[in-house]
Amino acid sequence: MKNFAMTGVAGYIAPRHLKAIKETGNNLIAALDPHDSVGILDSFFANTRFFKEFERFDRHLDKMRRSNHGHAIDYLTICSPNYLHDAHIRLALRLGADAICEKPLVLNPWNIDALAEMEKETGRKIFNVLQLRQHNAIAQLKKNIKNDIPNTKHDIILTYVTTRGSWYNNSWKGELEKSGGVATNIGVHFFDMLGWIFGKVESNKIYIKEPRRVSGLLELENANVRWFLSLEPEDLPKDVIAKGTRTHRSLQINNEEFNFSEGFTDLHTKVYEAILNGKGYGLDETRQSIDIVYNIRNDNISYNVEYAHPLLINIFKKSNKRVYNNLKIIN
Repeated sequence: MKNFAMTGVAGYIAPRHLKAIKETGNNLIAALDPHDSVGILDSFFANTRFFKEFERFDRHLDKMRRSNHGHAIDYLTICSPNYLHDAHIRLALRLGADAICEKPLVLNPWNIDALAEMEKETGRKIFNVLQLRQHNAIAQLKKNIKNDIPNTKHDIILTYVTTRGSWYNNSWKGELEKSGGVATNIGVHFFDMLGWIFGKVESNKIYIKEPRRVSGLLELENANVRWFLSLEPEDLPKDVIAKGTRTHRSLQINNEEFNFSEGFTDLHTKVYEAILNGKGYGLDETRQSIDIVYNIRNDNISYNVEYAHPLLINIFKKSNKRVYNNLKIIN
């Protein structure tokens, strides 16, 4: 049995990690969150020491490390806000533990290089939670693409609309410096998945960049990806609205819908099983997706739009006639 600690235990994603730690037969000895809505701990680890202050959490874990009674943590699970990931990973390594971190691992590409140095110095490992790589349908798709005709350029349309209320703008997720923006918050796992399957980035063009909506063209070795990410209810398809659903996820490959809506229940547990068996995803695996979202956040918008997502075409038709009239490919 391994000892775990967790940061961000009151957050949205934390229950999946609590479940994974429990299902892999391990123990959570300490948890941190500035918010105290953590009653869910009783359902998984009722004896976990809970802290609201980082300093007390740090001191407690260091005391456990020095006790020499087998109470030191082996892993620190990091579910805290994006901008804190780097600091909490460093805490794990200083404590002599491995880090298991939610996406995005960090906000800036150069942070990966610094963490790689810390891995060498401490001998510990940093793992990123790339759970879509554990999805059976996605893993099979990767095999199919690998066996496809070499250098085939697939046409992909990625759409992800997950509506959020005004609270989002006023939370840390609405602050670019803390979250990395919409592409980082809700898109990084899709970009990781697509790069894992279709290869390295050849170009990354951004066509619209707003606080709650972003879209562009990602050219990979074996695919051209027209992508659209949004938090706006008005971007939901009419049939989705009619059903009362607030989220729409679609991945079309060569005009055919690729369905991966099922099979998400146990993905975090599979991630933990892989890590515990020495097969987790490390710094090198996460680098490309961090580069992608960093460039989306920082590169200028390209007004030479020739290959746009269908939803973006409709937006241009309503709001930017100059760009719309110059579109050459609008299917």
